[in-house]
Amino acid sequence: MSIFKNNINRFLFALLSLVLISCNDSENVRVLRLAHILDTKHPVHKSMEILGERLAQKSNGKLQLQIYPSSQLGGERECLELLQIGSLDITKVSAAVLENFIPEYQVFGIPYLFRDRAHAFTALDSHLGENLLTQGQKFRLRGLTFYDAGSRSFYTKKKPIAVPNDLKGEKIRVMKSNMAISMVNQLGGAPTLVSWGELYTALQQGVVDGAENNPPSFYTSKHYEICKYYSLDEHTSIPDVLVIGLDTWERLTAQEKTWLKEASTESKIEQRKLWAASEKESLDAVVKAGVQITRPDKSLFEQKTQEIIATFKDQPEIINLITAIKEIY
Repeated sequence: MSIFKNNINRFLFALLSLVLISCNDSENVRVLRLAHILDTKHPVHKSMEILGERLAQKSNGKLQLQIYPSSQLGGERECLELLQIGSLDITKVSAAVLENFIPEYQVFGIPYLFRDRAHAFTALDSHLGENLLTQGQKFRLRGLTFYDAGSRSFYTKKKPIAVPNDLKGEKIRVMKSNMAISMVNQLGGAPTLVSWGELYTALQQGVVDGAENNPPSFYTSKHYEICKYYSLDEHTSIPDVLVIGLDTWERLTAQEKTWLKEASTESKIEQRKLWAASEKESLDAVVKAGVQITRPDKSLFEQKTQEIIATFKDQPEIINLITAIKEIY
């Protein structure tokens, strides 16, 4: 039933898009349609609203943003597919989902790739990050900017995760990412694929014993109502990526591209501030709701997952990218 509903939603959206295009042509206004899976309280959604404001300001209203939050048009993969066929303009996805389209994005799934948040920002803002944003063009996708998505940690129903062995036998929800699956396997858990929209029910019904995500997502999803243990091992720092369909990008004029890139960069700067505040607020809120937060020894998890890098021995481009990122200061 949910698949049927999503297909109907996408069909109606395509019809609406045709109406918007015809209306806006006559008014000399271009509306870019952005869809994502997060709710309107999430800091990333608020950053997209800033993106829309900056875009309207820079273009004097000629380039505008229409946002469709809360999985209205499907999950992250569905939104990417809509971008590829030109039925949607922009979306926000986790870099872990992009790895299924663009192999280079697997690098972000390497546990403990970044030393800290400052290292991550320096790498993402460097020529390496900018180059990664352009890697998807052969797949009809182009990155605009990286948004901070914090660090992902385990939250569970039965017990805290103090050492890797605590994950043994635990069914842990992961994204559809080979790297995420490999990481949980290395730590002894049982990786289980569940869509984000169905995860609350899956946790409730015992389909999975836990999941892994950042503090704002743990809080805004209300998963803390079920999972009372949040173990901040911070195993991966996988950024979100603001992605535009290549069909849309190629239709933009040079001036419109400049407006969009500038507005994206400015929204990224504001997003990092919003994210930092949201992380603190989220952790405070879940503690107040009875969640036990622990901070395990990260080195134990790092040692256990180092074999993942060896899986790229036949992909020198990934090994070189890992080395280049780790050497950035």
